[in-house]
Amino acid sequence: MSKQNGESMTVPEGEAGRFTALIMAGSRPGGDPMARAAGVSHKCLLPVEGTPMIRRVVSALLAAPSIGRILISIDAPGLLEAEFSGPERDRIGLLQSAETPSLSALAAIEAAGGTGGAMLITTADHPLLEPALIERFCREAEASGADIVAGLAPEQVIRTAFPESRRTYLRFRDGRFSGCNLFALLRPEGAKAIRLWRRVEKDRKRPWRIAKAFGLPMLLSYLAGWLTLEAALARLSRLAGAKAGVVVLPVAEAAVDVDKPEDLVLVEAILRGRA
Repeated sequence: MSKQNGESMTVPEGEAGRFTALIMAGSRPGGDPMARAAGVSHKCLLPVEGTPMIRRVVSALLAAPSIGRILISIDAPGLLEAEFSGPERDRIGLLQSAETPSLSALAAIEAAGGTGGAMLITTADHPLLEPALIERFCREAEASGADIVAGLAPEQVIRTAFPESRRTYLRFRDGRFSGCNLFALLRPEGAKAIRLWRRVEKDRKRPWRIAKAFGLPMLLSYLAGWLTLEAALARLSRLAGAKAGVVVLPVAEAAVDVDKPEDLVLVEAILRGRA
């Protein structure tokens, strides 16, 4: 048993390593401005308090009892061969990313042996991940009974902890939430939601098609602030053909990734505080 931030991380016998983790580490077309500013080829290699971001994410996953194998999807797998060459390498697989994030996720599902096992998906720009947070998310995702689950953090929790931080919020009648870049595929049906994501990606330059898929009444309800989170999940579940759920994480750090220079300043300050 290990502990972090006072939370027990005991995993019941037979359940250790039950999740395969997928880290999305591919580059945007044209590269990332923060990577260029730091003099690195990929954003995932951006130094955060002297350590590449992806190293921090992998270290947290390696220390989380629920995580078994770790897959990293990146457009240049060879870049990470030297970064992960020690004893941990047996648990880490490097995958060539596909044209889009959804296709990369589908390829990783196949590489992990299909849709038979549970998969945790996160991103390489999430250096504040900690084993206790991963364990909490995995445990609550499994308890949800859903096929695919997303992690959300409440706006009030984030603003209380980091009042100056600018985040993007989903606005529902029963609350505002920020995404945590944490997703769990728990059953084979969960892959259907990835295929829905693929449909949205393909139509990103034709928003009227996306609006048509989700339904005008739902979009108008969301824009007016009437849509509840439960109703949104029900609609998403019907569209995907899979039960969608959320885990609300009252942990502000769960919603902090590194997209902007001010994010990096905040993350490094948090890490110094932890140290």
